[in-house]
Amino acid sequence: MKLSEFRLAVTTEFGGAYGRVLTSDLVLRELGGRTADEALAAGESPRAVWMALCKESDVPRDRWHGVGVRPPVQ
Repeated sequence: MKLSEFRLAVTTEFGGAYGRVLTSDLVLRELGGRTADEALAAGESPRAVWMALCKESDVPRDRWHGVGVRPPVQ
């Protein structure tokens, strides 16, 4: 996942304004107690940040793959 895809997924899932609040304010335990913005600035992969944000925000599993990305075939 590219950073632009991460931003699109956040905006699509949470809306523009609320998405910006989440990425700047929500502490993600899975990423060492950093916010999404802090984790991305520290070099964490956008995919890892997206997954942590989904888990922390109780996004349904069927939407964890992001916008326009099909889940892996099982």
